Amino acid sequence: MIVSVKEKVILGIDPGTNIMGYGVLRVTGTNPEMVAMGVIDLRRAGDTYLKLRHIHQRVLGIIESYLPDELAIEAPFFGKNVQSMLKLGRAQGVAMAAALSRDIPITEYAPLKIKMAITGNGQASKEQVADMLQRMLRFDKSQMPAFMDATDAMAAAYCHYLQMGRPMAEKAYHGWKDFIAKNPDKVKGG
Repeated sequence: MIVSVKEKVILGIDPGTNIMGYGVLRVTGTNPEMVAMGVIDLRRAGDTYLKLRHIHQRVLGIIESYLPDELAIEAPFFGKNVQSMLKLGRAQGVAMAAALSRDIPITEYAPLKIKMAITGNGQASKEQVADMLQRMLRFDKSQMPAFMDATDAMAAAYCHYLQMGRPMAEKAYHGWKDFIAKNPDKVKGG
């Protein structure tokens, strides 16, 4: 089903226990645009529980700043060891709890699905995902973040935009004559 969207703000999160990425995407009509992208640096918070508190506070701050309508979050990758998965799952859960406390619906995406949606290749590198996002969202290379976790988060948000169905174009056509009448610049003369 195609959904018509006047404006929607999507927060994307790439969970992490040392660096957590976030990206904010605004969709107006059929146009997605990057609003913000960055990271939550958790490397200085030594204690695991302090990291979780910091994640909660920062995600709430991002939510209050950008007022997202929905959250798209990357699911943990299952190739890591059990301890890493447990830590990553906690970080993801705290970010999700922050969104849920503000009644923001959450959609979780596997890394493979996100990479596939952005690049067409589920095995794409972080650099390939970042480069493709830079092209699709038309932001300057100088805006490319130092940490790819931020672009991974933006990729989650963009994947969600693609999955929610392309918003309907404002123009509706009732056959070829109507199309030609509304788009004379796209039709060559006889």
